[in-house]
Amino acid sequence: MNSPSNQLFDAYFTQPAMRAIFSDHGRVQGMLDFEAALARAEASSGLIPQTAVQPIADACKAERYDFAALAQAIVTAGNPAIPLVKALGKQVAAHSAEAERYVHLGATSQDAMDSGLILQLRAAIGLLEQDLAQLAAALAVQAERHADTPLAGRTWLQHATPVTLGMKLAGVLGAITRHRQRLAELKPRLLVLQFGGASGSLAALGEQAWPVSEALAIELGLQLPEQPWHTQRDRLVEFASLLGLIAGSLGKFGRDLSLLMQTEAAEVFEPAAPGKGGSSTMPHKRNPVGAAVLIGAATRAPGLVATMFSAMPQEHERSLGLWHAEWDTLPELCCLVSGALQQALLLVPGLEVDAARMRSNLDLTQGLVLAEAVSIALAQRIGRDAAHHLLEQCCQQAVREGVHLRRVLGANAEVSAQLSAAELDRLLDPALYLGQARRWVERAVAEHQNFSN
Repeated sequence: MNSPSNQLFDAYFTQPAMRAIFSDHGRVQGMLDFEAALARAEASSGLIPQTAVQPIADACKAERYDFAALAQAIVTAGNPAIPLVKALGKQVAAHSAEAERYVHLGATSQDAMDSGLILQLRAAIGLLEQDLAQLAAALAVQAERHADTPLAGRTWLQHATPVTLGMKLAGVLGAITRHRQRLAELKPRLLVLQFGGASGSLAALGEQAWPVSEALAIELGLQLPEQPWHTQRDRLVEFASLLGLIAGSLGKFGRDLSLLMQTEAAEVFEPAAPGKGGSSTMPHKRNPVGAAVLIGAATRAPGLVATMFSAMPQEHERSLGLWHAEWDTLPELCCLVSGALQQALLLVPGLEVDAARMRSNLDLTQGLVLAEAVSIALAQRIGRDAAHHLLEQCCQQAVREGVHLRRVLGANAEVSAQLSAAELDRLLDPALYLGQARRWVERAVAEHQNFSN
């Protein structure tokens, strides 16, 4: 259940379905799913009577438990599994005193919490995979649509040579495709059972430990790792790192979009909607409110990832404090990234593009953004250094006199001796100096399609 402090911002920063996975109900149900599966696994291995399974399974429903009481009990217990198992035992005993003897047999509280977390992460990954696939598809459509739409490339926030909007979007698409690949590669390492008992040896289950472990993994649909990982947290940190990467890529997209929405640029806009992006005092404002979520998530994620890294050197077989530091950190990362993905899915399909403004902005420097094209053409005829020096002088003259570079070049005898008027017109056309922009789009879209198929 969300606290009042979460409710105010969650709709903006978090996907509701992701928050539900990591709600109190979701956390408790994850642990209870572990307990029910443990009973089934131990019964199938002959460790406990089959008659004990149903009373335990029937009690493993989160809605039967008082979350507020559990929260208070955690203060003295040190983790939520301890009071939850006690409450589970009482629920089971109310229907079968015999079955209560077999609740949580051979497990430790961290087994329930970590395996429950993995079940939550599996559901979270399902949402992430779905959203990443939809975002990649939307980016592919927009990249192809604008593969030949020229706009000013910007380096150090200054106009550079022309690029295309499709090329910029293909860059985002490429990153999203790589993140999807990383997620697919990571899943087999991450989605594994945690089951080690008090110190990781499962000594309490004797010779039945391994059969129970195998059966439990099957019950939960998880892989059985080489050994319990109570204090080996690399799997979780790897996933956290990927979430940080996704947040960073979305933040880069949000940053570029917000810059393109600036009044001085006004080239690409978030899709309009009634009341979206308004100001409390300025009726004319159209703020990049979706991009703000992407940038905000990218700003917060590194600190959360750093917490996961900081919590890695956990003591011996069970950790004090460092394990606790993970509890809210990884869920919050999932929620932040899910919220950013939801905003990106609202932004990309409906991007409003002003191609005329892009072309107009390309002309702001009056041909200077194409100086490189002329310099390279001249270099083939008079040498690189001479061409560069000549173009530099012509650019300075154009700026000094406030005229178009084409006019200065056409009036320069050295340039005119080498390049005809038609050649100068061609060299100074932004649409003809886009290099491999279309190829980059085609390659990014092909990578996306290959992975998706």
